[in-house]
Amino acid sequence: MRSSHDYLNSDVTIRSWLCTRDHKRIALLYLISITLFFFIGGAAAAIIRLNLMTPSGGLVSAETYNRLFTMHGVIMVWFFLIPSIPTVLGNFLVPLMIGAKDLAFPRLNLLSWYIYILGGSFTFAAIVAGGVDTGWTFYTPYSTAFSSSFVLLTAAGVFITGFSSILTGLNFIVTIHRMRAPGLTWFRLPIFIWSMWATSVIMVLATPVLAITLLLMAVERVFKVGIFDPALGGDPLLFQHLFWFYSHPAVYIMILPGMGVVSEIICCFARKRIFGYAFVALSSVAIAVIGFFVWGHHMFVSGQSAYAGVVFSFLSFLVSVPSAIKVFNWTATLYKGNIQLRTPMVYALGFIGLFTVGGLTGLFLAVLAVDVHVHDTYFVIAHFHFIMVGGMVSAYLGGIHFWWPKITGKIYPEKWGIAAALLLFFGFNLTFFPQFILGYLGMPRRYHSYPPEFQIYHVMSTLGSSILGLGYLLPFSYLLWSLRFGKDAGPNDWNASGLEWKTSSPPPPHNFESTPLVTQEAYDYGKSS
Repeated sequence: MRSSHDYLNSDVTIRSWLCTRDHKRIALLYLISITLFFFIGGAAAAIIRLNLMTPSGGLVSAETYNRLFTMHGVIMVWFFLIPSIPTVLGNFLVPLMIGAKDLAFPRLNLLSWYIYILGGSFTFAAIVAGGVDTGWTFYTPYSTAFSSSFVLLTAAGVFITGFSSILTGLNFIVTIHRMRAPGLTWFRLPIFIWSMWATSVIMVLATPVLAITLLLMAVERVFKVGIFDPALGGDPLLFQHLFWFYSHPAVYIMILPGMGVVSEIICCFARKRIFGYAFVALSSVAIAVIGFFVWGHHMFVSGQSAYAGVVFSFLSFLVSVPSAIKVFNWTATLYKGNIQLRTPMVYALGFIGLFTVGGLTGLFLAVLAVDVHVHDTYFVIAHFHFIMVGGMVSAYLGGIHFWWPKITGKIYPEKWGIAAALLLFFGFNLTFFPQFILGYLGMPRRYHSYPPEFQIYHVMSTLGSSILGLGYLLPFSYLLWSLRFGKDAGPNDWNASGLEWKTSSPPPPHNFESTPLVTQEAYDYGKSS
């Protein structure tokens, strides 16, 4: 039965949504905004792939191509990949999973969304005005002295949006520490909460470094103060150190929440408690900590000290250990489980496969000699997308499908869900696996044209991207369809464990009629083998 307090239908005026303090409604505001940015960034990617169908790159000019891949990177990294799971699933689920009525600071939560929209508006205005051609990394001195594109307007959007991440992370940390239900000790928390806590720490500690870096870039560009430009007495390597000190931990802002989502899905559809709960939980903390010490592996060919390169190489191997722990423990959880291949589970299994390939190829890039050969080639593009797009987006869509009945009170068509998950997996592999070969053969990234012998691999990638695009459009279609025509969901149609499943679907405005009391472990599916 639907709750009489159904937050989706009880008050549908625009003002009620724009002034809401309900974490569930704010999560839906983020969902709409992030989906819009995803399709903008995806449109840029589609044009890039069409341009690369022919060696001469005749669809767009070289200058337009530069602006397209920059727009794709900026939009996807800062307005989709980083905020998607924390702001959508995190906002919706964190209070429900810990038995709280809302986040600790509801007004701050709404402000975070407005800041996100403000930052996105600045960046979108820059795109409409003509775009930026520096690449999403804004490398100096090109961004400070030579580019005539809309660098400051784009950077201002990213700068502003960073405050949304900081406030969201702060809100989650306080909520998880102070608002857990009675009996919900740290080692009874769902793995998703552990991953969100670790992610929030990174958001709070790392994002200010990006803000300072972009501010210094703007100061140099406007006032010609020598910070990064060697012509003014600055050091361009300083920019790279500052930028990657944020941007490598940012990789874990993107992927750690996805790991939490996959843990929840696997436990539910293998009908088992997670194998090695404490190791999986603490591995999230280990990733967050070690992730701050590996930024230098992006700079092996930059001229930094060879001794520093060796240290960063070692640390890059070290940070893979807690990720490997998760993969091994997920595999052990699946072993002898009563596995149900429902849509979220298919996405989760796809995540494991794609993330594993991405992680293993990351070890190649952590080797100094190999990185010299494949640095700034398509090998790096393939590796990054296997982690971020293949892994994180699979987890995000898996989470959306897993909690969609709880979020909306509606059930989507299962067969279409499985078809979309399979299309995404096969389309993604056809898109990006050929790019490993391209990179090994020496095809540099960011190039508008290329030698004819590389065309076959680009044609395969473009064909794969068409299948991948269909894999994205299908969920968008049938999930919207389910809102009107889908069957009503019960409180717990998956028969899952967790506090979020002990309230109605959708939950009432204050989540629970009375504060729940927790007396058992996080995953009450029986003992692991």
